[in-house]
Amino acid sequence: MSVRDFLKNLLVSKETEAIVDKIPKPVGSFGYDPWGYNTDAVKIALSVMRPIYEDYFRVEAFGLENIPANGRLLVIANHSGQLPFDGSLVGYAMATSPHTPRVVRVMVERWFPTIPFVGNIFNEMGAVLGDPINCGKMLRNEEAIVVFPEGVRGSGKTWDKRYKLQRFGLGFMHLAMTENTPIIPVGIVGCEETMPTPFHLKRLARLFGMPYLPVTTPIPLPAKVRLYFGEPMMFEGPVSSEDDVAVKVERVKDEINKLIQRGLQERSGWFE
Repeated sequence: MSVRDFLKNLLVSKETEAIVDKIPKPVGSFGYDPWGYNTDAVKIALSVMRPIYEDYFRVEAFGLENIPANGRLLVIANHSGQLPFDGSLVGYAMATSPHTPRVVRVMVERWFPTIPFVGNIFNEMGAVLGDPINCGKMLRNEEAIVVFPEGVRGSGKTWDKRYKLQRFGLGFMHLAMTENTPIIPVGIVGCEETMPTPFHLKRLARLFGMPYLPVTTPIPLPAKVRLYFGEPMMFEGPVSSEDDVAVKVERVKDEINKLIQRGLQERSGWFE
């Protein structure tokens, strides 16, 4: 028996198996798609994430009805929390949505696949390298993709910059316009408090080739997380200029900021 079969038998409930099996996601005869997604690995990942999502972070998701049932889609969210829990929580929420459950592909930083074994595991769970060519091919395959345009500027934010959106890259808007893809803006509230970081150890980070090395809690704090999925936004191409793209990116950024502010107003504390 393989390690994957052992983990599947040990961890995956019939309920989780049924959730994944009813999601329309074509894979080959060996259970993989062209980017390494594996159905059994996703079932194991959702089983591991379930207590983290439901019990530890006590996630509430709003606006899941805004997600189209099928077709290409870019899910654009704010990034925070030092570790990539936010992408996993968005992916879990969409895969288990009571409206239109969908498998999502999360774009990850180029640094993560350099960690031994991590790259393959991430690929099997649906994550892919944050590369525009890769992303364009996946959209033409009608995939739903989560992108964090702040990149490490967002995930590695220090405490003094919490809930202040950092500079967005323009790549996602080029893809939305050239691939005729709707955008779902997402505001994430709570991940900023999971690993409060006063400063980074920059010299050590450079020594180990890491994008940042935070001085923070040894494990994420159980802050309550809220996910706000906004209404679809469409931006028609072709791309006329970088200035025009930047203006459209600011419109998405404004929508995400509105969703974040809503979440901050609706919560009564970090853990509630």
